[in-house]
Amino acid sequence: MTPRLCLIALLLVTAVARAATVEQPRAFGHVIGDVLTQRVLLQHDGHEVAAKAPPPERVGLWLERRPARVERDSEGQRWLVLDYQVINAPRDLERVSLPALTIATEAGVRLSLPAWPMSIGPLVPRDASEAMRPDRLAAPRPTAPVERQLTLSIEALALVLLAWLGWWGTRQWRDARRLPYALAWRELRRLDAASDGAWLAMHRAIDASAGRVVQSATLPRLFAEAPHLTALQAQIEEFYRRSDRRFFADDGDAPPHPLLELCRALREVEKRHHR
Repeated sequence: MTPRLCLIALLLVTAVARAATVEQPRAFGHVIGDVLTQRVLLQHDGHEVAAKAPPPERVGLWLERRPARVERDSEGQRWLVLDYQVINAPRDLERVSLPALTIATEAGVRLSLPAWPMSIGPLVPRDASEAMRPDRLAAPRPTAPVERQLTLSIEALALVLLAWLGWWGTRQWRDARRLPYALAWRELRRLDAASDGAWLAMHRAIDASAGRVVQSATLPRLFAEAPHLTALQAQIEEFYRRSDRRFFADDGDAPPHPLLELCRALREVEKRHHR
């Protein structure tokens, strides 16, 4: 190709390379890890153009270009966004530049981006001792109010626990001297379970619980009025069958009945029912 034709081709290429509208990042005050964002308006002669973004790659010693993206602003304009991250920390203030780029578009127009100079600084000065300051001791906070509040809280908790224990002990003591089966339990533990006195004590407890004299024939009424005793219905009915044989059939050879077990079970049911 002759020099004349080369000059014509160069002029044609230059003719289609247009200076792009670029929003540049701050030109100072950057350190390692910072991300610098460059935004290129994707327009030519008032019309949107599609551009081929430059690839992500390392740019020199200090920068690395991230994958590009396209965004729209509040006015609907499309911008090509190029992010550069600072990947090294200089020991002193360093002057660097975002690289000059020529971005190809589908319209055949090339958008030209000039190099953008800026500065990168160290994280700390070379002589960091000049920037260091002695530790500042924090003023001690008064602890007396906190200690008083803690003492009052502990005392209040102790009073609540003592009150609860007093209530619980009083209730246990009162129930043991008031509830029929609790009284029968105390009496049966002093008697021979096979004696007539033990069987009569059990009858008195059932009568006192029902508020009337209970007999074998009136057991259905007992369970209807005291449904909490139905869990022990079979044991109570068996007690009355054996009692009838003991006192009315003169059955001295009848096997012993577990009065203590029955009374203890009735006392537990009674205690739950009166909570």
